[in-house]
Amino acid sequence: MARVSVIHRKRRTTWEKIHSLETFGTVDGPGVRFVVFFQGCPMRCQYCHNPDTWKIEDGEEMTADEIIDRFERNRSFYQTGGITATGGEPMLQLDFLTELFTKAKEKGIHTCLDTSGIMFPKKHTGTDQNSEREISLTGISENMASDRMEKIEQLMSVTDLVMLDIKHINDEEHQKLTGQPNSNILAFAKYLDSIGKPVWIRHVVVPGITFDEKELMELGLFLKTLRNVEKLEVLPYHSMGKVKYDNLGMDYVLKDTPQLTKAEAKEAEHIIRAAMEQ
Repeated sequence: MARVSVIHRKRRTTWEKIHSLETFGTVDGPGVRFVVFFQGCPMRCQYCHNPDTWKIEDGEEMTADEIIDRFERNRSFYQTGGITATGGEPMLQLDFLTELFTKAKEKGIHTCLDTSGIMFPKKHTGTDQNSEREISLTGISENMASDRMEKIEQLMSVTDLVMLDIKHINDEEHQKLTGQPNSNILAFAKYLDSIGKPVWIRHVVVPGITFDEKELMELGLFLKTLRNVEKLEVLPYHSMGKVKYDNLGMDYVLKDTPQLTKAEAKEAEHIIRAAMEQ
């Protein structure tokens, strides 16, 4: 997979930060994808294989027009694909992400958002418009969250597909695994269902953490309540990202955790799907 570095230039804001671009992505949505890795993430997932995307100040600055121009140079590659925004957490830079997807849709480009959903501001289920709860996010002022719901609605109007990464269905265990609660994430899943937005669910299965029958069944039962799930991807935990932690001088918490086998991944998927079909 080819990645290219981005051009550094002065901008008016620090919120338009990109880590890198991948010009031939095959696992980030339908078809061949032009993948934009956004810089910055409020979560600290123990198995994250891109810890170099966490700090937003470490990213390079790039405009939406520059990204679209890079895509257009090889557009013939992406006839069955499009642009995928991932990270990091792309919804951390909500205005820039919406601008990028708006420009993409103007050119008839399929847009896919790969997100944890952590930036969703409300306990919103599609019926309860008044229940609201803000969360403390690393490096984000709560004052910035007041109009986030409206901006998310704008983003969804130019998003064709959401790939939602549900890290753990149990809130307490989710906080241990990522440093953040999961209530906003599950609320985001319900919101996407309420607007009929197509969703692919991704779930990383980690031995001793999420490779647990009770957890997997609870996840399946939750997914059963959603009518918009088009695909379930069970991703087996691997330790290939450890080298990045070593290079960054960071401790890799899961260094003694074994990788999930293919048989275990199939077992985990079977448990989830069985619960979804109950």
